[in-house]
Amino acid sequence: MSVYTTLTLKEVQDFATPYGLEVIDLIPIQGGIQNTNYFLVCADQTEFVLTIFEDMDKQGAGELVPVLEHLGHAGLPVPVPLKHSGRSIQILKNKPAQIAPRMRGKHPMPSSLEQVQSIAIAQAQIHVALDNFPLERAEYRNHDYWLSVAQQLRPTLNPADQVLLNSLLGLYDALTAMYPDRPRGFIHSDLFRDNTLFEGATLKGILDFYELNKDELLFDIAITMNDFCTEYPSVHLNEEKALAFLEAYQSVREMTSDEKSCLELYLAMAAGRFWMMRLLVAQKNKEMGRVSEDILQKNPLEMRNMLVERLKFVTA
Repeated sequence: MSVYTTLTLKEVQDFATPYGLEVIDLIPIQGGIQNTNYFLVCADQTEFVLTIFEDMDKQGAGELVPVLEHLGHAGLPVPVPLKHSGRSIQILKNKPAQIAPRMRGKHPMPSSLEQVQSIAIAQAQIHVALDNFPLERAEYRNHDYWLSVAQQLRPTLNPADQVLLNSLLGLYDALTAMYPDRPRGFIHSDLFRDNTLFEGATLKGILDFYELNKDELLFDIAITMNDFCTEYPSVHLNEEKALAFLEAYQSVREMTSDEKSCLELYLAMAAGRFWMMRLLVAQKNKEMGRVSEDILQKNPLEMRNMLVERLKFVTA
């Protein structure tokens, strides 16, 4: 949600008019790393979010619309895009774009025990709701994808980090061979606290489904546990919150015994994936000359330190 595509108020007004929206102001949104987002303020004081998809074509962006509609019908608090002329995805500045309602609330910084339980329940509901959902994405960021990213970045790492990465991948190969019953399905893949909105303990919004991916459900669990149950700047996992997360999640969907056996490894693996992602984004921003103050770049070292911490509890 950094600003890669700059828009004028007039450009946004022209784009929003077919939706029946009278936009009087636009506010750039920072806080993400992939797409451009603006808050739109309308004359009647309603607010919306305009998203420009920087790295997706129109087909790729449109794949997410039926998913959001399906989750909305299932009662989950997700931003279902508006439509005009029967379509949610339009073109703005030669890029796919959409408008969705602005969801209210605050990011849980830090998270409370009740918020941890709420997001765990919602995540399990997403996994159940999307079980066997008829969708094929153009690209799946599964383990093969992340292995290729790791191989691409490995030569750029210092010797100690190469050893760390090799250790992680070796443990993954060993443990996943021992515990193969790990269900797959569509997962959010990026369910961090800054992609959720709460009012007190009540979950009001789940945002940013652009990384929706068919992968192991356990990866989604690990990604969200790592963030919601960590007290930054420390990377230590809060055990009370982690146990509350697992209990709440399993009140909706029971994890398999193999998933439970692999959980500690996947907490490490999730940290490793985001270490690689942040390094990849930093590399891409440098190559493309993205140095503006409107460009948010998250610190890879934070995920690297989390990986080291999580590996202390993994045994093969």
